[in-house]
Amino acid sequence: MGYVSASNTPTVVSPSPETFAVDYLVLGGGGSGGGNNNANSGGGGAGGMVCSVTSSGGGVAALPAISVSKGTNYPVAVGGGGATVTTDATGNNGTSSYFIGIYGVGGGGGGRLSSGVAIVSLAGGCGGGVGQNGSTGASGIVGQGFKGGDGTGGQVSAAGGGGTGAVGVNGGANPGAGGAGTASSITGSSVTRGGGGGGSAHSSATVNAAGGTGGGGAGKTAANVAAVAGTANLGGGGGGGGESTNGAAGGSGVVILSFATASGTITIGAGLTGTTTTSGSNTIATITAGSGNVSWA
Repeated sequence: MGYVSASNTPTVVSPSPETFAVDYLVLGGGGSGGGNNNANSGGGGAGGMVCSVTSSGGGVAALPAISVSKGTNYPVAVGGGGATVTTDATGNNGTSSYFIGIYGVGGGGGGRLSSGVAIVSLAGGCGGGVGQNGSTGASGIVGQGFKGGDGTGGQVSAAGGGGTGAVGVNGGANPGAGGAGTASSITGSSVTRGGGGGGSAHSSATVNAAGGTGGGGAGKTAANVAAVAGTANLGGGGGGGGESTNGAAGGSGVVILSFATASGTITIGAGLTGTTTTSGSNTIATITAGSGNVSWA
């Protein structure tokens, strides 16, 4: 506590809270692939990603770091992946992750065909891919991710979900792969996150659809091998199901915070699951599930 003398009367000057910069990566949960009884469904879109160290999703440059104060609680939540769907259902969107007011929006669910009518895929951080007979993939959010893959309106195999780094591949005679994710080195080593889910393959297809790099799940194969779920904490979209197989679940998101170790010590509060490590002169807090508060001392 300091004092400033004015007319011999001491005045208390309150010290300002100590503030410092925190870098972040916020990634939403991936959407699930669609399911279908007799046709083929699109892959789920990856969760949207925003980052202040390397590129955010959608090809946007790194965003500014955020300033925090010691002794203040800051809200954090990690979004879950969209749940698996049974046959003949559009994929579910993933849920959003956030740190303070910075959101990574959940990915969109994959589209499907119902009674000969194409049911659209869902928009999200990255958009879901269209199912059999679909036309235009759902949109992603600018600065977070790309749209899902398209179709011709008469294709037999489904399109891939959008990724944080690329649009989902279009469906046709063969299914489309999930869009690629985006690499970030916020933890001190490069990890790719946010790959879209692959589309479901028709039984006549000559190739199958892989998930996008960065946790995207593969679509159902031409031999009717089931779709694969998106990878947990990479925000990957789930693979599209079809021909009486389920659409696969999306992968959960993550929140990663990086700050100078000399600045302070982080507390990961109740309701959150996370760990801390160091990389050079920085502390890295990786929060993998839950919702609650973080603070520094």
